[in-house]
Amino acid sequence: MGGSEQKYVQEAFDTNWVAPLGPNLNAFEEDLEKYLGNDVKVAGLSAGTAALHLAIKLAGVQAGDTVLCQSMTFSASANPITYEKATPVFIDSEPETWNMSPELLEKAIKDLTAKGQKPKAIIAVHLYGMPAQMNEIMQIARKYDIKVIEDAAESLGSHIHGQMTGTFGDYGILSFNGNKIITTSGGGALITKSEADKQKAVFWATQARDNAPHYQHSEIGYNYRMSNIVAGIGRGQMEVLPLRIEQRRNNFIFYQKELADLRLELAPLEPSGYFSNRWLSTILTDSYETREKIRLHLANENIEARPLWKPMHMQPVFKDAPAYVNEVSEDLFNRGLCLPSGSNLTQENKERVVKAIKEVF
Repeated sequence: MGGSEQKYVQEAFDTNWVAPLGPNLNAFEEDLEKYLGNDVKVAGLSAGTAALHLAIKLAGVQAGDTVLCQSMTFSASANPITYEKATPVFIDSEPETWNMSPELLEKAIKDLTAKGQKPKAIIAVHLYGMPAQMNEIMQIARKYDIKVIEDAAESLGSHIHGQMTGTFGDYGILSFNGNKIITTSGGGALITKSEADKQKAVFWATQARDNAPHYQHSEIGYNYRMSNIVAGIGRGQMEVLPLRIEQRRNNFIFYQKELADLRLELAPLEPSGYFSNRWLSTILTDSYETREKIRLHLANENIEARPLWKPMHMQPVFKDAPAYVNEVSEDLFNRGLCLPSGSNLTQENKERVVKAIKEVF
């Protein structure tokens, strides 16, 4: 927490705004819109997953449709596709940013279109804060007239040539879960390009209640709106977002310097013009065996480190889903490790991590 959160939460209590609407929610949305730029509109929601679900609905995805989704990601990127009874098709990574491969993306679109299954939407993810190759992905999407949803849950503050992640696609999503670069304890946001799309999402998020003096519903709705109290935490967090980004990036820089002489690499590196918030600092080892030696030794020292995301096309729940793979994400999963990366890591913490890793070598 940054210090101002309690002030905004106390205002909500003092003014009795404890519902899923109110001054904090409006102000938090405005703060995000101003920060992201590009004339976007933002709707505060209960979770990033809720935002993805509503983005999929806004993209017109229906039962039986096909949605292309990055394979190297957390399951929340893919789960909402199934909420609408659509079929996820997973796209493997490119090695530079670890995100969706534009080459495989276009191949999948061509193949599926030839089969009469033209995809309805594309879900690209900015993994560990590193922006995906959005200019290339958007060029392909526009060529084939397919909507793009950006999962920027891990990348608030990251940008490409100054344009913030979450603002390239037709829709974007943010997460403020407890582990994100800023948190509202739980919460998320939907990024849209128009006020009409924002209001449609808010309508769905508040049980799709029609404008009538009684309770009337012409569509299925959801209980997805962010509360005014949670939004108060978000307002305080926005004040420290630049500091949190600096802290996360400093973690990466420290590990990169201290581990430079070892048989591993701090990756992915930023392509020219890219800026990553470095939500998590990640390393690539030379083998699965080395990765496990490091992970288990860290665990013995009471230091938690985790393998990279297990790709969706390797997950039991999606074992029958189509996938276009090049083995990049599987290799990253086998050799990669997430190091302790919290904004509140002390110098002593980081030195202890580095010392333990060096002991392995």
